[in-house]
Amino acid sequence: MNLNNKFFSIFLLCGILILFISEPLVPSTNDKVDQINIKDSVTIVNFSVVGDLMCHSVQYKYAKSDSGYDFSENFEIIKPFLKDADFTFGNLETVLAGEKVGYSGYPLFNSPDEYLYAIKDAGFDLLVTANNHSLDKGKKGLLRTIEQIKESGIYHTGTFSSQFERDSIIIYEAKGLRFALLAYSYGTNGMQIPKGEQYLINLIDTTLIKNDIQKAKNLFPDLILVYFHFGEEYKTKPSSYQTDIVNKTISYGADIIIGSHPHVPQPIEFFKTNNGNLDSGFVAYSLGNFISNQRWRYSDSGPILNFSIVKNNLDKSIHLHEIKVIPTWVFKGKRNENLDYVILPSDSVINKDLYPFMTENDWSAYKQSYYDIVEILSSKSNKIKFYSPYSEFLDYLKRINIYPN
Repeated sequence: MNLNNKFFSIFLLCGILILFISEPLVPSTNDKVDQINIKDSVTIVNFSVVGDLMCHSVQYKYAKSDSGYDFSENFEIIKPFLKDADFTFGNLETVLAGEKVGYSGYPLFNSPDEYLYAIKDAGFDLLVTANNHSLDKGKKGLLRTIEQIKESGIYHTGTFSSQFERDSIIIYEAKGLRFALLAYSYGTNGMQIPKGEQYLINLIDTTLIKNDIQKAKNLFPDLILVYFHFGEEYKTKPSSYQTDIVNKTISYGADIIIGSHPHVPQPIEFFKTNNGNLDSGFVAYSLGNFISNQRWRYSDSGPILNFSIVKNNLDKSIHLHEIKVIPTWVFKGKRNENLDYVILPSDSVINKDLYPFMTENDWSAYKQSYYDIVEILSSKSNKIKFYSPYSEFLDYLKRINIYPN
């Protein structure tokens, strides 16, 4: 078994153990176990969220095969981390308007359906579809995207096929935790929403947001999450517009706020509010690109933001347990005799045996991206934990005398 296989086997086992111990404590017929107080019974629900899932024309050209398209290698290495969560979501920044319309990248995106299949296989449970590219192929493209996502078995939010669907607040559930997830975009790149069909996409409007959050509250969820597509592109600090919208959304009762659109990471900040359900919530102003063809510094990387919610099974109170970030970097180049895009968990440790297909320039960008993500995301808080999978794995190998010190 090679080093990569050993790594993923161990982490798969760890994932199974974590999943097992996070289940609620259930009394058994054993008298000693029955003595556990029900007040100590809690459920831990783990979420993973990423930023923009883009598909530039070079990406689908690399994925072309004799039988169609195959994007599975994009997520091959990162997939175990995404699947480890109880609920995983991100922003689909393209449309699936179909082959007849013609596939295209920037500025008007349209991607093969196989891109969605790979996203589904990677472990995503929900896709945010409210962004500035939602109407790149008009109303028909937007509706077909919704249709394809539904057929794949993934949830979606932010764009809708009817007024009824837009007005219906969905309450999702993971391990008994009930939550709403609302999504809004700053705009649609000048693409006009058909007259009388504003329901097609949620645009950022404080009255709409306030009303939607109140509708969600009326359904008594444990948690309300809001995902915004907003901000200035390629800026690593939030704009005054972002902070204004976030502060208003907090006052309306949002517990957790996630952002995308700048295509680079921005800070995570904690907040307290009397109008939400959490004792302490947080905003991640931008999670940057999870995958794209943007190769410059800050845009070639983005975090997997993992956060866990603890629910007390007796009094039903909920608490933010921790935020744990896995920095990632996108490799573009030749691998296994093919040209590929591959999302890699990045690290401060450079162990070139892990990825022999990477060049010196790749390693330099890979390492830089790790430090960039740590510096930017933690610039407003020291509460964030950064998970370095390779560092921890190599420490383990050293302890059992497999890897030299």
